[in-house]
Amino acid sequence: MTSAVLTGTKIVVGLSGGVDSSVAAALAQKSGYRVCGVTLWLMKGKGACCSDGMQDAARVCDQLGIPHHIVDTRQEFEATIVNFVVQGYEAGITPLPCSRCNRELKFGLLLDYARQKLGIDKLATGHYARTGFDPETGRYWLDRAVDRAKDQSYFLYDLNQAQLASAVFPLGELTKDETRTIAEQFGLSVAHKPESMDLCLVETAGSMRNFLDTHIETRRGAIVDLEGKVLGEHDGAHHYTVGQRKGLGIAAPQPLYVVAVDTTNNRVVVGPRDSVLRTECHVHQVNWLSMGEPQAPITAQVQVRYRAEPVNATVIPLIDHQVRIVFNEDPQFAISPGQAAVWYDGNRVLGGGIINNLGLDQW
Repeated sequence: MTSAVLTGTKIVVGLSGGVDSSVAAALAQKSGYRVCGVTLWLMKGKGACCSDGMQDAARVCDQLGIPHHIVDTRQEFEATIVNFVVQGYEAGITPLPCSRCNRELKFGLLLDYARQKLGIDKLATGHYARTGFDPETGRYWLDRAVDRAKDQSYFLYDLNQAQLASAVFPLGELTKDETRTIAEQFGLSVAHKPESMDLCLVETAGSMRNFLDTHIETRRGAIVDLEGKVLGEHDGAHHYTVGQRKGLGIAAPQPLYVVAVDTTNNRVVVGPRDSVLRTECHVHQVNWLSMGEPQAPITAQVQVRYRAEPVNATVIPLIDHQVRIVFNEDPQFAISPGQAAVWYDGNRVLGGGIINNLGLDQW
């Protein structure tokens, strides 16, 4: 845990039915919190977030001897996450639902439920991240987890100060192997449950392609090169994302990558690898987290995808919660509109936002 706990302090733990959130509940209880488990009912179907997950979460609560609440948020999930994802792919971008879900649902609706219905202002989750308070700046901060392979701070960059003030991340100092061991020590029923590797949307539909095809009309169109020459045919522009190489179905003397998804003209633009490299990008909907918005450019380590390595860059503040990011070293590959750019000072999350215009208006 990131701070001392007053024995008997109440806390809600968001339970998905997986091993991470279950161990978070067990550790919160062990540290002296009076724990209440809450599971969000996000969508129908089989998956870690749905029917199986709710049953597993209930079993864990029974084992720990804590109350368990299920909150039906299917309508809100449809409006906030499902529609957001569909509209993003329809517009030719690759949206990032997890950070939005954390802000709007897990630390939004769930935290509101805890405060209004249960009178509890603390919320623990199974995220691998660390948080605390800096009295010198008067701000709550967010750091990477000890386990860099499991670190989820990238998906938490969009929390506000009030949400971060209520957040507790019991797994922030642990590795995944240690979490499994603790689950076994507590005898939790989910100790050996396989880890979910996909979005809940994907788990329910079977694949992202299946999910999108149930929401977006498939229209065949052209795959073109940088000069507009037709090289082949696609089976729906929403199936493609910037940087994609496999599955293009094109015979070419050199490897080709998706440079842009032009849903307006129903085209997929491809080119050689160097055409997908960028020296800078524009970011909007910026949230400054562990620091206030600066009045001048700052140097930071910027991560443009969840699994990307952070690279040195200059973050230049603009008006209306926007920044321009200039990469200080090598150009970056496949920066995708709709994904998050998150900037760090070492382990500390300074801020982040959504990648917007990449200078591809000509497509």
